[in-house]
Parts: sequence; C-alpha cells; structure tokens
Amino acid sequence: MLLLPAAITAREARDTQRLLAQALRNEPETGVVIDASNLQQFDSSALAVLLECERLAQAFGKAFSVRNAPPKLAALAKLYGVDVLLFRDAAVAAA
Repeated sequence: MLLLPAAITAREARDTQRLLAQALRNEPETGVVIDASNLQQFDSSALAVLLECERLAQAFGKAFSVRNAPPKLAALAKLYGVDVLLFRDAAVAAA
C-alpha cells in the first residue's frame, strides 16, 4: 500500500508523482492500493497525480485503487467525472 502525503497541490504534484511512480514500479503486488487518508490539503493536482498513477499501474499490468479518500477529494473527482477511474469500489469513494 502506498500512502499519499498530507498535501498535494500544484507545488507538490511533480515531486509526489515522481515518488509514487518509483514506488509503483517497485510494488511487488499485482494490485496497487493508494491510501489517501493522510491527505488534508489538495487541489485538482491531486487528481492529476492519482490519474497518472492509475495509468502507470495499467501500463505495468497492475490493478489500481484509492482508499480512504477525504470526502472533498471524492467530490472533486466526481465533479471532474474521474471518480469511476479512481474509486472503482463505491464504498471507497464514500469513505
């Protein structure tokens, strides 16, 4: 399981993406789970980071999911229409 930092805004997005991409490559499991419970400060850049992780997981032949998303992140993903890509399990999006 990969953990998101407390903040992902435009300022942190590039470094966060780089670190997550490296961790994703090294993840031994066939499924990648990102725990978003630490995330407190974010903007739409957080969605871009998560979507890139989802794309990389697919490229590596791994399943992908986000768990424990803050309600505001889930609402933002729904607003942009990407909730179905990031939160495949409805219970995850509602968490």
